Amino acid sequence: MPSPGYWRGIPSRLRLEAVRCSSCENVVYPSRRICPHCHGTKWEPAELSRTGEVVTSTVVHVAPDDFAMEAPYVLALIETPEGARLMLQVTDCELNEIGPGTAVNLEFRRIRAEGNSGILCYGFKAVPAG
Repeated sequence: MPSPGYWRGIPSRLRLEAVRCSSCENVVYPSRRICPHCHGTKWEPAELSRTGEVVTSTVVHVAPDDFAMEAPYVLALIETPEGARLMLQVTDCELNEIGPGTAVNLEFRRIRAEGNSGILCYGFKAVPAG
């Protein structure tokens, strides 16, 4: 993963900003060059809500090296009210309490420390609402 300076320059990374197709109003996250629905190429920024609902989830038992200390953890596909879908880690929950329809809040949290230098990388994680 590149340094945090690089990630700060990507609006979708730290501001949770998606794009809305000017032709069909479809909201896409992360941004793309061509709309998957109407094949339009004109976009406008769209800030996403900090809430969502779990579409599907899984428990990761064998994690990549950078997340090995966190295993097992829940990874879920979250849909925001705007219709954008994000793949996020779900925290502060029991492994078996997350399933389709679970309401979540999207919170800005530390994702991991980068390399031996210990540079901290931040992003969004989902937390059960309520």
